[in-house]
Amino acid sequence: YQEVLDLYTAKRDLFCQGLDSIGLTHNVPQGAYYVMMDISEFCYDSDLDFCEDLASKVGVGAVPGSSFFREPVNHLIRFHFAKRDETLNAALENLKSLRDKIEPRG
Repeated sequence: YQEVLDLYTAKRDLFCQGLDSIGLTHNVPQGAYYVMMDISEFCYDSDLDFCEDLASKVGVGAVPGSSFFREPVNHLIRFHFAKRDETLNAALENLKSLRDKIEPRG
């Protein structure tokens, strides 16, 4: 299991460090293969709307965080990082343009 742990730790670190370099706020998962990113700065009322804009305007897929909470949580989105490094790097490259392609609402 150490080999699997090392593999996913490296993928987590690659993705989280990439988000850090872009200046995006996120958690650092301790045992899961997904990262929750805070989208509060974009002032969306709906994380679903944000995810739709993220896919269409930036070319990166994410899942609305509200899918995982009973409480009305709409400021988080979920990225899955159990992907090939090339896929993660491509997503990070696309995310560099996030603030240029999605302006804060309101």
